Amino acid sequence: MSRLRLVLIAVLLTSCGARETIPNYAEKSEIYDLASVVQLASSETEINLDDYFMDVMLIDSVVAPPIFDVLMSADKKKVRLLSHDEAIPQLSELKVWADGACYSLLMRKSRKVPVEFSYQPQGKQPKTVQLAGQINDWNPAKTNLQNDNGVWRTNLLLNPGKYHYQLVVDGEWILDPANPNTEDNNIGGVNSVLQVGEGNTDLLPFIFTEGCAKKQILIGFENGVDELFVFWENSRLNSSFVCLTDAGASITIPANANGLKSSYMRVWAYNAEGESNDLLIPLKGRSAVTSTAQLSRGNLHTQIMYSLMVDRFNNADPDNDFPVNDPDIHPKANYYGGDIEGITQKIADGYFESLGINTIWVSPITQNPLGAYGLYPEPRTKFSGYHGYWPISSSEVDFRFGTSDDVHRMLDEAHKRDMNVILDYVANHVHQEHPLYQDHPDWATPLYLPDGTMNTEKWDEHRLTTWFDTFMPTLDLERPEVYEPMTDSALFWVTQYKFDGFRHDATKHVPEVFWRTLTRKIKENVEPNRTIYQIGETYGSHELIASYIGSGMLNAQFDFNVYDAALATFAGSNVSFKNLNSKLTEGFSYYGWNNLMGIISGNHDKGRFISYAGGALSFEEDAKYAGWNRVIGVGDSVGYKKLQMFNAFNLTIPGVPTIYQGDEFGQPGGNDPDNRKMMQFDDLNQNEQKTIGVTKKLAALRRSNMALNYGTFEPLLVSDKVYAYARSYMGNVVVVVFNNSNSSTKIDMELPARFTELSFSSNFSSDFSKSGEKLYVKLDGFSFDVFTSI
Repeated sequence: MSRLRLVLIAVLLTSCGARETIPNYAEKSEIYDLASVVQLASSETEINLDDYFMDVMLIDSVVAPPIFDVLMSADKKKVRLLSHDEAIPQLSELKVWADGACYSLLMRKSRKVPVEFSYQPQGKQPKTVQLAGQINDWNPAKTNLQNDNGVWRTNLLLNPGKYHYQLVVDGEWILDPANPNTEDNNIGGVNSVLQVGEGNTDLLPFIFTEGCAKKQILIGFENGVDELFVFWENSRLNSSFVCLTDAGASITIPANANGLKSSYMRVWAYNAEGESNDLLIPLKGRSAVTSTAQLSRGNLHTQIMYSLMVDRFNNADPDNDFPVNDPDIHPKANYYGGDIEGITQKIADGYFESLGINTIWVSPITQNPLGAYGLYPEPRTKFSGYHGYWPISSSEVDFRFGTSDDVHRMLDEAHKRDMNVILDYVANHVHQEHPLYQDHPDWATPLYLPDGTMNTEKWDEHRLTTWFDTFMPTLDLERPEVYEPMTDSALFWVTQYKFDGFRHDATKHVPEVFWRTLTRKIKENVEPNRTIYQIGETYGSHELIASYIGSGMLNAQFDFNVYDAALATFAGSNVSFKNLNSKLTEGFSYYGWNNLMGIISGNHDKGRFISYAGGALSFEEDAKYAGWNRVIGVGDSVGYKKLQMFNAFNLTIPGVPTIYQGDEFGQPGGNDPDNRKMMQFDDLNQNEQKTIGVTKKLAALRRSNMALNYGTFEPLLVSDKVYAYARSYMGNVVVVVFNNSNSSTKIDMELPARFTELSFSSNFSSDFSKSGEKLYVKLDGFSFDVFTSI
């Protein structure tokens, strides 16, 4: 931080007369963790107060800005806000008084704008016209157009952003003939693209941490700020703690933070153009955390996660090998022998630590059936339950993976190394042999729809009731008699075994009441010194994904929209960085800029990145069929360089980077089960050794640099083949630059004025120079560099 800024801090402190203690503050908070932002609807918003408060009966009153009428339910579980003024500010505060203490909830104005969509058919008039896409999670039944004198119309309310869609005309899916804008859908086809609200983001406020002194944090901002919202924990700090000037703000950390091992400051702002980014600042006592050495596995934003499939990771105990003895099962679909002891072995020998991993996500370990089920046509094969997603018990460890004692040892070994372990939990369905279904077949949703058709794999149109297969009943989790025992089973794993959270399978297929019930049970039953991380799996729109994230729900979900865009950009050809940057920053407006979304390198349901990048696997083919019917390698060795870029992107953006086993070095393959080969630890070739070395270096950078954990995100240069962005925290700056062309490129970029006095070092040995606000970089083809301020 410059001397001028230090002087400014002193001037601000002298002029503000900072207060020391927050009045009406509860030492024991009735809100578990940090309260999530309330997303307002257009005119009427219902807020679930029991998502936030442990005991809603302690609530005394709810106070909103004068433009809202407040209606609280008799049981105090819900409050409705009715707006009688269109001039709702971008951000506002809802005060909730409970047991004499005041709590603050930040409210965000709805960003939705009206959009009129029309389709004028050429020739014969159709009988029905529907719209399907990211606007309605690809469910055409949700959006029926009406015939208006030959023109089919519908009115939509949409957030600003880019939406893929198709028209469904008399049941036939087609591109919009009147819209020339299309984009690759990453599965071998294209979609029409609707762009909503192309505002000028250059005028939005941008806020950042400039530095800190004893008990103080200095905030800077670019562009005007109409109002600044500063929250310590769940209390808004008023002007006694926040001194605002045209240049920035000085924040006094309240004395209430004294003695606390961990707490957080959060900051938002807005102006006439819209909302700023947000800041999340970890504190230790009355000081801002400035080193990652001060953090632990309980600080979830520091996670680097590793995803593994137990049966395919490491076989440490051949005595528990028990493949299904059925000639109809292809060897690829049978048990390989990996076990829990195999994971413990790799934790103990330092594999994960050397890779920079501090959170392990293990696939389901509950008992699966002993027989063969399902059918794949070519080659014709049945399947075993080696993957763990066909539970016949919700609490018993599958003997083929180990014992209860093995699980305890694995967790103990990880926790000794300050490492989290989260469990993949299956709530949506059970296998037909599960006692719950055997005893209560009526607890499942109907397998047949009213029209007599089978309700299987109808992921969007019947997402809460569809069965994954005829032997996997979907549970009717809207019913208390079903969701109560199932949430108890999930709770069992974090209370009896001390798992540190869950990856929740098929999240969007499970009703919200299940997630709310489970999350409340976790809050009520898990020790207060433990942090539980819940991350979901949902394929769909930003809005659908975000609907499962919040104080009463999950911490995060995997960001498949960013994955799809990154896969197309880094592994494909001629896909502009502009699309990736748009998809990434659009997500921030739904999940926040300091989110816990999972940023994946791949998973057990995807073709391997490196095989796409090297050309051995085509985006136009069925990756599952390809994996069954031919040997898929890497292809061109340039795939390794592309994988290194992809991993660099994942490990330097906001969110929780998640490495699927083998992606640290480039294990090739098609889709399931070819992407589930036995993990390889030895005999890596030269390209694989270099790639895992790059992955380790990137992870070490992230683990050691606060800017890569809690820093702002700021695009600096976005073109078709070059992408650069900065992360900054308390004056510490990281600049990441990519060249996605096949030739060496000289890159000149403008840096923010506040970087003028900084010097940088290269972490990957590229040629560069800096002069004032200019950074000059030369990058080889398909390469990147990470520059850190010194």
